[in-house]
Amino acid sequence: MARHEQIIYATDRTAARLLDMRPAEFRDLVSAGALPAPLKIGQHERWSISDIDAIVRGSKPKPTEEFDL
Repeated sequence: MARHEQIIYATDRTAARLLDMRPAEFRDLVSAGALPAPLKIGQHERWSISDIDAIVRGSKPKPTEEFDL
């Protein structure tokens, strides 16, 4: 039986790929406040996939409401 794992936290590269953008674009949007800042897990930075999905769907306010997409 195949095991299916759901990604709940991702690197900037994985999160960018899910949004169909380059990692540099993703990091720029994070720096601008349009996407959430990463969580620190030990020495690693990871983004919550559910937070990114909620922002894209419009069901969660952007981290900085002043930012216009």
